[in-house]
Amino acid sequence: MIGHFGPGEWTMTAAVAAMWGSSFLWIAIAIDHVESSVVPLARCVFGALVLVMFRAARRRLHREDWARFLVLGVLWMAIPFLLYPVAERTVSSSITGMINGGLPLVTAVVTAVWVRRMPSLFRIVAVIVGFIGIAIISISSVDEGTSADAKGIALLALALLCYAVAANVAQPMYPKYGSLAPMLWMTVIASVLSLPYGIVGLARGGIGIEAVGALFMLGAVGTGIAFALYGVLLSRAGTVRGMIGIFFTPIVGTILGVAVRGDRLHVVAIFGMLVVIVGAVMVSRPEPQSGEVFVPVLLPESLLEVGDQVGSGLDSD
Repeated sequence: MIGHFGPGEWTMTAAVAAMWGSSFLWIAIAIDHVESSVVPLARCVFGALVLVMFRAARRRLHREDWARFLVLGVLWMAIPFLLYPVAERTVSSSITGMINGGLPLVTAVVTAVWVRRMPSLFRIVAVIVGFIGIAIISISSVDEGTSADAKGIALLALALLCYAVAANVAQPMYPKYGSLAPMLWMTVIASVLSLPYGIVGLARGGIGIEAVGALFMLGAVGTGIAFALYGVLLSRAGTVRGMIGIFFTPIVGTILGVAVRGDRLHVVAIFGMLVVIVGAVMVSRPEPQSGEVFVPVLLPESLLEVGDQVGSGLDSD
Protein backbone atom coordinates (compact mmCIF):
# COMPACT_ATOMS: atom_id res chain seq x y z
CA MET A 1 0.00 0.00 0.00
CA ILE A 2 1.60 3.25 -1.15
CA GLY A 3 1.92 5.80 1.63
CA HIS A 4 2.51 3.34 4.48
CA PHE A 5 5.52 4.25 6.62
CA GLY A 6 6.29 1.70 9.30
CA PRO A 7 9.42 0.05 10.75
CA GLY A 8 10.35 -1.48 7.39
CA GLU A 9 10.19 1.87 5.62
CA TRP A 10 12.20 3.55 8.37
CA THR A 11 14.84 0.83 8.06
CA MET A 12 15.12 1.38 4.31
CA THR A 13 15.22 5.14 4.84
CA ALA A 14 18.13 4.76 7.26
CA ALA A 15 19.91 2.41 4.86
CA VAL A 16 19.56 4.82 1.91
CA ALA A 17 20.79 7.75 4.01
CA ALA A 18 23.75 5.69 5.21
CA MET A 19 24.73 4.46 1.74
CA TRP A 20 24.50 7.82 0.00
CA GLY A 21 25.78 9.81 2.96
CA SER A 22 28.87 7.61 3.27
CA SER A 23 29.83 7.99 -0.40
CA PHE A 24 31.93 11.08 0.33
CA LEU A 25 33.90 9.14 2.94
CA TRP A 26 34.54 6.25 0.50
CA ILE A 27 35.81 8.72 -2.09
CA ALA A 28 38.16 10.28 0.46
CA ILE A 29 39.52 6.86 1.49
CA ALA A 30 39.95 5.77 -2.13
CA ILE A 31 41.94 8.82 -3.20
CA ASP A 32 44.34 8.23 -0.31
CA HIS A 33 45.52 5.18 -2.25
CA VAL A 34 44.71 5.71 -5.96
CA GLU A 35 44.71 8.47 -8.54
CA SER A 36 41.45 10.43 -8.74
CA SER A 37 40.95 9.26 -12.33
CA VAL A 38 40.53 5.66 -11.15
CA VAL A 39 37.46 6.46 -9.05
CA PRO A 40 34.88 7.02 -11.81
CA LEU A 41 35.97 3.89 -13.69
CA ALA A 42 35.81 1.61 -10.65
CA ARG A 43 32.61 3.20 -9.37
CA CYS A 44 30.80 2.66 -12.67
CA VAL A 45 32.10 -0.88 -13.17
CA PHE A 46 31.07 -2.00 -9.68
CA GLY A 47 27.70 -0.30 -10.05
CA ALA A 48 27.06 -1.94 -13.43
CA LEU A 49 27.96 -5.39 -12.07
CA VAL A 50 25.23 -5.04 -9.44
CA LEU A 51 22.58 -3.53 -11.71
CA VAL A 52 23.04 -6.13 -14.45
CA MET A 53 21.82 -8.77 -11.99
CA PHE A 54 18.31 -7.34 -12.27
CA ARG A 55 16.25 -8.62 -15.14
CA ALA A 56 14.43 -5.29 -15.56
CA ALA A 57 17.76 -3.51 -16.01
CA ARG A 58 18.77 -5.59 -19.02
CA ARG A 59 16.39 -4.00 -21.51
CA ARG A 60 17.88 -3.08 -24.86
CA LEU A 61 17.99 0.53 -25.94
CA HIS A 62 16.33 1.72 -29.11
CA ARG A 63 18.78 3.04 -31.67
CA GLU A 64 17.24 6.52 -31.64
CA ASP A 65 17.98 6.85 -27.91
CA TRP A 66 21.70 6.08 -28.00
CA ALA A 67 22.72 9.73 -28.43
CA ARG A 68 20.67 10.75 -25.40
CA PHE A 69 22.19 7.99 -23.28
CA LEU A 70 25.67 9.00 -24.40
CA VAL A 71 24.96 12.50 -23.11
CA LEU A 72 23.62 11.02 -19.86
CA GLY A 73 26.68 8.84 -19.45
CA VAL A 74 28.82 11.97 -19.68
CA LEU A 75 26.73 14.34 -17.55
CA TRP A 76 25.33 11.99 -14.92
CA MET A 77 28.40 9.87 -14.30
CA ALA A 78 31.64 10.30 -16.26
CA ILE A 79 32.13 14.00 -15.44
CA PRO A 80 30.69 14.31 -11.89
CA PHE A 81 32.18 10.99 -10.78
CA LEU A 82 35.59 12.48 -11.68
CA LEU A 83 34.90 15.95 -10.28
CA TYR A 84 34.10 14.65 -6.79
CA PRO A 85 37.42 12.86 -6.14
CA VAL A 86 39.38 15.73 -7.69
CA ALA A 87 37.51 18.21 -5.48
CA GLU A 88 38.05 16.08 -2.38
CA ARG A 89 41.80 16.49 -2.79
CA THR A 90 41.29 19.95 -1.31
CA VAL A 91 37.78 19.78 0.21
CA SER A 92 37.04 17.61 3.22
CA SER A 93 34.47 14.83 2.89
CA SER A 94 32.25 16.60 5.45
CA ILE A 95 32.14 19.85 3.48
CA THR A 96 31.59 17.89 0.25
CA GLY A 97 28.55 16.22 1.80
CA MET A 98 27.22 19.53 3.05
CA ILE A 99 27.50 21.19 -0.36
CA ASN A 100 26.02 18.14 -2.07
CA GLY A 101 22.91 18.74 0.03
CA GLY A 102 22.23 21.66 -2.31
CA LEU A 103 21.49 19.33 -5.23
CA PRO A 104 17.69 19.72 -4.95
CA LEU A 105 18.10 23.48 -5.16
CA VAL A 106 20.32 23.42 -8.25
CA THR A 107 17.97 20.94 -9.90
CA ALA A 108 14.97 23.15 -9.13
CA VAL A 109 16.62 26.11 -10.85
CA VAL A 110 17.76 24.13 -13.90
CA THR A 111 14.35 22.48 -14.24
CA ALA A 112 12.57 25.84 -14.16
CA VAL A 113 14.82 27.07 -16.99
CA TRP A 114 14.51 23.76 -18.87
CA VAL A 115 10.70 23.74 -18.91
CA ARG A 116 10.52 27.54 -19.25
CA ARG A 117 8.07 27.89 -16.41
CA MET A 118 8.34 30.37 -13.58
CA PRO A 119 8.19 28.60 -10.21
CA SER A 120 5.94 29.78 -7.41
CA LEU A 121 7.08 32.41 -4.94
CA PHE A 122 7.29 29.67 -2.28
CA ARG A 123 9.76 27.68 -4.36
CA ILE A 124 11.79 30.76 -5.25
CA VAL A 125 12.11 31.56 -1.54
CA ALA A 126 13.09 27.94 -0.86
CA VAL A 127 15.87 28.08 -3.47
CA ILE A 128 17.16 31.39 -2.08
CA VAL A 129 17.20 29.96 1.45
CA GLY A 130 19.13 26.92 0.26
CA PHE A 131 21.71 28.90 -1.69
CA ILE A 132 22.29 31.15 1.31
CA GLY A 133 23.14 28.00 3.23
CA ILE A 134 25.57 26.87 0.52
CA ALA A 135 27.23 30.29 0.59
CA ILE A 136 27.58 30.10 4.38
CA ILE A 137 29.22 26.66 4.15
CA SER A 138 31.58 27.68 1.36
CA ILE A 139 32.69 31.04 2.76
CA SER A 140 33.20 29.81 6.30
CA SER A 141 35.14 26.73 5.13
CA VAL A 142 37.45 28.68 2.82
CA ASP A 143 38.04 31.30 5.51
CA GLU A 144 39.05 28.58 7.93
CA GLY A 145 41.66 27.47 5.43
CA THR A 146 41.55 23.87 6.64
CA SER A 147 38.41 22.33 5.15
CA ALA A 148 38.12 23.57 1.55
CA ASP A 149 39.44 25.85 -1.14
CA ALA A 150 37.65 27.88 -3.79
CA LYS A 151 38.73 25.61 -6.66
CA GLY A 152 37.38 22.49 -4.98
CA ILE A 153 34.06 24.16 -4.19
CA ALA A 154 33.79 25.33 -7.81
CA LEU A 155 34.33 21.75 -9.01
CA LEU A 156 31.56 20.53 -6.70
CA ALA A 157 29.23 23.24 -8.01
CA LEU A 158 29.97 22.09 -11.56
CA ALA A 159 29.18 18.49 -10.58
CA LEU A 160 25.81 19.55 -9.16
CA LEU A 161 25.06 21.43 -12.38
CA CYS A 162 25.86 18.30 -14.42
CA TYR A 163 23.49 16.24 -12.28
CA ALA A 164 20.72 18.82 -12.60
CA VAL A 165 20.96 18.99 -16.39
CA ALA A 166 21.14 15.19 -16.62
CA ALA A 167 17.94 14.87 -14.58
CA ASN A 168 16.05 16.77 -17.26
CA VAL A 169 17.71 14.97 -20.16
CA ALA A 170 16.83 11.61 -18.61
CA GLN A 171 13.20 12.30 -17.77
CA PRO A 172 11.63 11.14 -21.09
CA MET A 173 13.49 7.82 -20.91
CA TYR A 174 11.85 6.46 -17.77
CA PRO A 175 8.32 5.98 -19.09
CA LYS A 176 9.91 4.17 -22.02
CA TYR A 177 12.41 1.92 -20.23
CA GLY A 178 11.44 1.92 -16.57
CA SER A 179 13.95 2.91 -13.91
CA LEU A 180 16.70 0.32 -13.67
CA ALA A 181 17.59 -0.01 -17.36
CA PRO A 182 18.60 3.65 -17.85
CA MET A 183 20.80 3.47 -14.75
CA LEU A 184 22.54 0.32 -15.99
CA TRP A 185 23.18 1.73 -19.46
CA MET A 186 24.51 4.98 -18.02
CA THR A 187 26.98 3.09 -15.84
CA VAL A 188 28.10 0.96 -18.80
CA ILE A 189 28.57 3.98 -21.07
CA ALA A 190 30.36 5.93 -18.34
CA SER A 191 32.62 2.92 -17.70
CA VAL A 192 33.73 2.99 -21.34
CA LEU A 193 34.21 6.76 -21.29
CA SER A 194 36.21 6.59 -18.06
CA LEU A 195 38.39 3.70 -19.20
CA PRO A 196 41.25 5.66 -20.88
CA TYR A 197 42.05 7.99 -17.99
CA GLY A 198 41.25 5.27 -15.47
CA ILE A 199 43.92 3.02 -16.98
CA VAL A 200 46.40 5.89 -16.95
CA GLY A 201 45.64 6.48 -13.29
CA LEU A 202 46.16 2.81 -12.47
CA ALA A 203 49.45 2.80 -14.35
CA ARG A 204 50.67 5.80 -12.39
CA GLY A 205 49.65 4.84 -8.90
CA GLY A 206 48.42 1.25 -8.83
CA ILE A 207 45.70 0.20 -6.44
CA GLY A 208 45.62 -1.26 -2.95
CA ILE A 209 43.17 -3.36 -0.99
CA GLU A 210 41.92 -0.30 0.92
CA ALA A 211 41.07 1.44 -2.33
CA VAL A 212 39.33 -1.63 -3.75
CA GLY A 213 37.17 -1.91 -0.65
CA ALA A 214 36.24 1.78 -0.69
CA LEU A 215 35.49 1.74 -4.42
CA PHE A 216 33.37 -1.40 -4.05
CA MET A 217 31.29 0.28 -1.37
CA LEU A 218 31.02 3.42 -3.48
CA GLY A 219 29.99 1.64 -6.69
CA ALA A 220 28.27 -1.64 -5.81
CA VAL A 221 26.55 -0.40 -2.65
CA GLY A 222 26.26 3.37 -3.12
CA THR A 223 25.28 3.23 -6.79
CA GLY A 224 23.77 -0.19 -7.52
CA ILE A 225 22.11 -1.39 -4.32
CA ALA A 226 21.16 2.08 -3.07
CA PHE A 227 19.38 2.95 -6.31
CA ALA A 228 17.31 -0.24 -6.27
CA LEU A 229 16.49 0.04 -2.56
CA TYR A 230 15.42 3.65 -2.95
CA GLY A 231 13.05 2.60 -5.72
CA VAL A 232 11.44 0.01 -3.44
CA LEU A 233 11.10 2.62 -0.71
CA LEU A 234 9.34 5.04 -3.06
CA SER A 235 7.01 2.30 -4.25
CA ARG A 236 5.95 1.55 -0.67
CA ALA A 237 6.01 4.97 1.01
CA GLY A 238 5.16 7.36 -1.84
CA THR A 239 7.29 10.07 -3.36
CA VAL A 240 7.25 12.69 -0.60
CA ARG A 241 7.83 10.48 2.44
CA GLY A 242 10.07 8.14 0.50
CA MET A 243 12.65 10.90 0.06
CA ILE A 244 13.02 11.61 3.80
CA GLY A 245 16.34 9.78 3.90
CA ILE A 246 17.80 12.09 1.25
CA PHE A 247 17.71 15.01 3.66
CA PHE A 248 19.83 13.08 6.16
CA THR A 249 22.66 12.32 3.73
CA PRO A 250 24.59 15.57 4.41
CA ILE A 251 24.31 14.88 8.14
CA VAL A 252 25.60 11.32 7.68
CA GLY A 253 28.46 12.57 5.52
CA THR A 254 29.39 15.20 8.09
CA ILE A 255 29.32 12.82 11.05
CA LEU A 256 31.43 10.23 9.22
CA GLY A 257 33.91 12.83 8.02
CA VAL A 258 34.46 14.11 11.56
CA ALA A 259 34.48 10.68 13.23
CA VAL A 260 36.58 8.76 10.69
CA ARG A 261 38.66 11.41 8.91
CA GLY A 262 39.00 13.89 11.74
CA ASP A 263 37.56 16.71 9.61
CA ARG A 264 37.59 20.12 11.26
CA LEU A 265 34.34 22.05 10.95
CA HIS A 266 33.49 25.62 11.77
CA VAL A 267 30.22 25.96 13.68
CA VAL A 268 29.09 28.42 11.00
CA ALA A 269 29.43 25.67 8.36
CA ILE A 270 27.21 23.37 10.41
CA PHE A 271 24.61 26.13 10.61
CA GLY A 272 24.89 26.53 6.83
CA MET A 273 24.24 22.81 6.35
CA LEU A 274 21.04 23.04 8.37
CA VAL A 275 19.93 26.02 6.26
CA VAL A 276 20.59 23.99 3.07
CA ILE A 277 18.51 21.09 4.41
CA VAL A 278 15.64 23.46 5.24
CA GLY A 279 15.77 24.85 1.70
CA ALA A 280 15.88 21.34 0.22
CA VAL A 281 12.86 20.22 2.24
CA MET A 282 10.96 23.35 1.20
CA VAL A 283 11.76 22.91 -2.49
CA SER A 284 10.59 19.28 -2.37
CA ARG A 285 7.11 20.22 -1.19
CA PRO A 286 4.17 20.51 -3.61
CA GLU A 287 3.69 23.82 -5.41
CA PRO A 288 0.83 25.58 -3.58
CA GLN A 289 -1.17 26.31 -6.72
CA SER A 290 -0.63 23.14 -8.73
CA GLY A 291 0.02 20.27 -6.33
CA GLU A 292 3.11 19.38 -8.34
CA VAL A 293 5.76 17.44 -6.45
CA PHE A 294 9.37 18.13 -7.25
CA VAL A 295 11.60 15.12 -6.67
CA PRO A 296 14.98 16.49 -5.65
CA VAL A 297 17.34 13.61 -6.19
CA LEU A 298 17.63 13.03 -9.90
CA LEU A 299 15.32 10.06 -9.66
CA PRO A 300 12.00 10.36 -11.48
CA GLU A 301 8.58 9.73 -10.05
CA SER A 302 8.35 6.68 -12.30
CA LEU A 303 10.59 5.00 -9.72
CA LEU A 304 7.32 4.25 -7.97
CA GLU A 305 7.21 1.28 -10.34
CA VAL A 306 10.67 0.02 -9.48
CA GLY A 307 9.48 -2.09 -6.54
CA ASP A 308 7.91 -4.53 -8.97
CA GLN A 309 11.02 -4.42 -11.14
CA VAL A 310 13.29 -5.27 -8.23
CA GLY A 311 10.95 -7.99 -7.06
CA SER A 312 11.35 -9.81 -10.36
CA GLY A 313 14.84 -8.51 -11.11
CA LEU A 314 16.74 -11.66 -10.26
CA ASP A 315 14.48 -13.94 -12.29
CA SER A 316 16.10 -15.72 -15.21
CA ASP A 317 15.37 -14.51 -18.73
